[in-house]
Amino acid sequence: MRLLVPAALFYQSTLLARPLVVPHQPQEQPYMLTAHIHASQALQAGSGSKAASLHWTAERVLSILLLAMGPAAYFNPGPVMDFSLAAALTLHGHWGIGQVLTDYVHGEPKVKMANAGLFLLSTLTFAGLCYFNYNDVGICKAVALLWSK
Repeated sequence: MRLLVPAALFYQSTLLARPLVVPHQPQEQPYMLTAHIHASQALQAGSGSKAASLHWTAERVLSILLLAMGPAAYFNPGPVMDFSLAAALTLHGHWGIGQVLTDYVHGEPKVKMANAGLFLLSTLTFAGLCYFNYNDVGICKAVALLWSK
């Protein structure tokens, strides 16, 4: 048996707030507070902003591009494909980890430190992959070598 729930119910503001009962002192009656749950980063971007929508679209395009790059790398290995994979994989990882940080890191100083660490990690990842492509066999050949053994 399937339970069908309209998608609009999940985005109502009443469902995004949960009551919290906190007694002020042990002898007094509890009173209700409301804790708001942020559904997405788009709520903070502003209602007129298309940046969140464009970012979401870019993430989906990159994911589909990565799916297409797999067979293309198999049939046409080379430096262009190696460096394209390095850029696409690094950007895909950067955006993915960025979403995890958005969900779990709160507080302005912590967010700034986490974002700085993410940019450092992404830069080092891209530099390492480019170094591997330039000074070693490259990503395509390395994957082929892993599959051959």
